[in-house]
Amino acid sequence: MKLYDLIIIGGGPIGLNCALEAEKAGLSYLIIEKGTIVNSLYHYPLYMTFFSTADKLEIADIPFISTAQKPGRREALEYYQGISRHRKININLYEEVLKVTEKDNFLIETDKSKYLARKVIIATGFYDIPNMMNVKGEDLPKVKHYYSEPYPYADQKIAVIGSSNSAVDAALETYRKGAEVTMIIRHAEISKSVKYWVKPDIENRIKEGTVAAHFNAEVLEITPETIIFKDENNTILEIENDFVLAMTGYLPNFEFLKNSGIELHGDHLKPFYNEDTMETNVAGLYLAGVVCGGKDTHLWFIENSRVHAEIIMKDILAKI
Repeated sequence: MKLYDLIIIGGGPIGLNCALEAEKAGLSYLIIEKGTIVNSLYHYPLYMTFFSTADKLEIADIPFISTAQKPGRREALEYYQGISRHRKININLYEEVLKVTEKDNFLIETDKSKYLARKVIIATGFYDIPNMMNVKGEDLPKVKHYYSEPYPYADQKIAVIGSSNSAVDAALETYRKGAEVTMIIRHAEISKSVKYWVKPDIENRIKEGTVAAHFNAEVLEITPETIIFKDENNTILEIENDFVLAMTGYLPNFEFLKNSGIELHGDHLKPFYNEDTMETNVAGLYLAGVVCGGKDTHLWFIENSRVHAEIIMKDILAKI
């Protein structure tokens, strides 16, 4: 069995950046990705626009040329997958890592094979596990935790749960395709993190009443024909409903992190790592990207976690 200097788990933008830094450092490496290249971006809404400008999404000093000030999902897929093709990044796709075990080296077991590596980076992001509401009826077919495009919801009664970028995009897009949209929001206002060019749009739609919104509200139950929730006055409401778009956020795979030996701390399950090296409590096992934030998935994103690859490689080279 070949012994790699480094195995990178996750082929998103940060995983790709780690691979390019490993190549620059002369290390043998392999990325193992359970889906396609930048799998999370592939599953983003089809017409999503990034908050960041193209230059803030660049990796390895490779220019990201965009015709728009802020690129969209398709341009990002072209950019990152293009880098993988042209730089011939060593990556196994559609292969899921099941277990990482520390011995003399690391044994990485997948659903297809086993690998050995001196060092491991986990750069798995957070988009694969929905943050569940844990209410009755959440498992009904009409409940969707992922949103891609508005067309399936034309002329339907839609409940959008949440007030973040994904919830606001879903509400506005489905409304403009003829859906009757009700937003159910557990906070007192639309999230301050919503893209600044979109926030006034949703607030104005709510103000004029074309999109209904209930703030400080809580979903109690979902039935095949309705959704039941409590509003800010503790009044229980039941309205007709065809689909529920539960844009309640996503979580890292905490079970995988724990099984890899990584300590998780606090209510937000923040994984332990040294901020100067990105090394976890398991020697030789590093974290990179969004996974570093635990439940606080808003702390890290492409723009501010690109530096993780360089930090990690510097530490690895110092220890080889």
